Amino acid sequence: MTTYNLFDDADDAPWTETLAPGAVVLRRFAAADASALLTAIHQLTGQAPLRHMLTPNGFQMSVTMSNCGDVGWVSDRHGYRYDAVDPASGQPWPALPPLFLTLAAGAAAAAGYADFVPDACLINCYLPGTKMSLHQDRDERDTSQPIVSVSLGIPATFQFGGARRTDPSVKVALTHGDVVVWGGPTRLNFHGVLPLKPASHAATGERRFNLTFRKAR
Repeated sequence: MTTYNLFDDADDAPWTETLAPGAVVLRRFAAADASALLTAIHQLTGQAPLRHMLTPNGFQMSVTMSNCGDVGWVSDRHGYRYDAVDPASGQPWPALPPLFLTLAAGAAAAAGYADFVPDACLINCYLPGTKMSLHQDRDERDTSQPIVSVSLGIPATFQFGGARRTDPSVKVALTHGDVVVWGGPTRLNFHGVLPLKPASHAATGERRFNLTFRKAR
């Protein structure tokens, strides 16, 4: 099992890699805020605990999830949707922390999407062996707004495909502090995460956290 420490690539300045038209990887963009982001995640999931959601077909997702913001993304036998209330507690989702809003807006602007103000953040927690199958983010009302996806903890291999599930996809290694932003012509492209390999990170243990910011309403 590979172990990653808090100082891996600590001296590397952020840089940008193009994935496709309208899609970029902002390497280490969130690294400076990683500790504060993880503290916020701990607080948020204390209010709205991580859980395994069900697909409409009744299958349990391997990744555990929670939300913060005006609405949260949920999945169950009734389908995929955004809801202002956490179905597990009947309470509103926790508010988006100011740090989350600042980071998401800054990453979007760095990728060429000005004035992005998310109203939802999906919090995903991956363990070694878990994955996210290829899918589109299409439950949002306004798909002119980008998606901002932040990686924290152990590495993952991100797949970014085309407008059809069968289109070829590129595989991108994501590490602690990397941010992927996509929108415009690639906003509805299929994407996913391959099964995570055994690893440990000093900041998260054997876990990867992913924050996915959206404008849902």
